[in-house]
Amino acid sequence: MSTKQVTENKKEASKETILKKIAIQLSEALSSLKESLGEKKFQKRIKKAAKLLGEGIKPAAPKKQSESTKPTAVKNAAKKTKVSTTIKKAAKAVSAK
Repeated sequence: MSTKQVTENKKEASKETILKKIAIQLSEALSSLKESLGEKKFQKRIKKAAKLLGEGIKPAAPKKQSESTKPTAVKNAAKKTKVSTTIKKAAKAVSAK
């Protein structure tokens, strides 16, 4: 259970950092509105906007390395042996006639 808690905390931390980055970018872009609205209202609106904008953003998951080279080599070897046995059987049938 401890591993699940650690991964959930990492996800929350990454979501929080994404929201903070969005909030910083919005506040820098809309600094002229800060003067007209006031600090408190402006921060509340920026927080809401950042939450809405970051709703669909998912942090990129690390790519998993698959060991597909070994199974495919085995499958290819199996296919070759099947083909060669069918060819031999066909050759025997032709020579028997």
